[in-house]
Amino acid sequence: MSERKPATPVDMQRGERIARYLLWSAMMWLAVRVLLVCAMDQQTPFLSANDRSRWCTVRSLVEQNTYRIDDVIENRGWNTIDKVSHVGSDGKQHYYSSKPPLLATIVAGFYWPLHHILGLSFAEQPFLIGRTLIFTVNGLLLLILLRTCLAIIDRWSTTEWGRLYAAAVITWGTFLTTFAVTLNNHLPAATAVALVAWGLLNIRYEGRREWWIFALIGSASAMAAANDLPCLSLVAAAGLGCLIVSFRQTLLGFVPGLLLVVAAFFATNKIAHDSWRPPYAHRAAGQDWQGDNWYNYPGTYWNEEGRQGVDRGELSIAKYAFHTSLGHHGVLSLTPVWLLCFGGVWLLAKKESRPEMALLIAALTSVCWLFYINRPLVDRNYAGLCCGFRWMFWLIPLWLVALIPLADSIAANRKWRRVAWILFTISLVSALYGSFHPWVHPWPYALLLYFQ
Repeated sequence: MSERKPATPVDMQRGERIARYLLWSAMMWLAVRVLLVCAMDQQTPFLSANDRSRWCTVRSLVEQNTYRIDDVIENRGWNTIDKVSHVGSDGKQHYYSSKPPLLATIVAGFYWPLHHILGLSFAEQPFLIGRTLIFTVNGLLLLILLRTCLAIIDRWSTTEWGRLYAAAVITWGTFLTTFAVTLNNHLPAATAVALVAWGLLNIRYEGRREWWIFALIGSASAMAAANDLPCLSLVAAAGLGCLIVSFRQTLLGFVPGLLLVVAAFFATNKIAHDSWRPPYAHRAAGQDWQGDNWYNYPGTYWNEEGRQGVDRGELSIAKYAFHTSLGHHGVLSLTPVWLLCFGGVWLLAKKESRPEMALLIAALTSVCWLFYINRPLVDRNYAGLCCGFRWMFWLIPLWLVALIPLADSIAANRKWRRVAWILFTISLVSALYGSFHPWVHPWPYALLLYFQ
């Protein structure tokens, strides 16, 4: 590779301007898609059982002041397979969303004024309310995510081309923008991880010691874990990083920020289910909804007779490992820009003097991937019906940190730039493939099904 040349101030200003154009074009593309989002039955703007599960909680919580979704799922277009059943506080059987209630509770806060002040309701204006809330909640999350990532790029990129390439990847080349048209846990988790990455870079390599940055790292890492369970590894790593930098600020900032989100997570779960454990922790084998397996109720989808397609699980762990990395659901095959991260991690460790970040990215990626490929058969389902292996989306902001030095290192080499743009183009196609409906099989898997 050719020796890279530092960008001039004029180059960097031009790079910042183009990066802003990329950001706002991505936001406008989201607005267009949200205006057109519609379920196949044309009853709601909710695209799958996954997001309907959370929307049921939002509607029931605001309109009926309860986490029970019994009445909501009776409405046409609102039923979901992502539900659990257990005995409620009244001693009777009730249905609830299988998702942890914290995210739905937050979204309900946006719906409350629309219903109680403006008099709007999902029964009469499902598209107006649904699309408004999707764009408000996901648009805000996506904007924070992209602005934070661009701030990281602006600070740590040293070439104009490297800055533009990294900005193009984060704004148009990942599944995070794809999933922004549906209520899901992956976008909030990734947004939280981006804030954690920004905070860690600042306290470790910029020497910043403000208590609020430590509080941000604590609350954001906890929020990431509240939305994606493997992010517990990030909580531990971020806590250790803060502790090494400043014991005092960790106690004054990180710990209170962490405990605030932890309290909210368990409190909402206790109120919703009268249990400190979230629904996914109630899956005791050999029991039913009256015991400690809330997924085993009459008519459930989540048993051998009910599960269909990929939800039946992949028998071979080796085959599952291949297809989640390089195969039809592969992180590296669908979005091959992340292949550049292997070199980026090496550069972080050897040439960029940020070995802690290199170790963090490599370790968390490995832990997350190994966690999912070694799950029981029922959970080896390629993350269900969706256009990518969504269980690893939360790592995208960290992968971007590794991408930056590699992009800078190839900025002066025309051949490597062409390779990088080819990788980006494939990633862009994968991201655009599910733009209007991310709850579909990835395009390689769809091709395999077509030619069977």
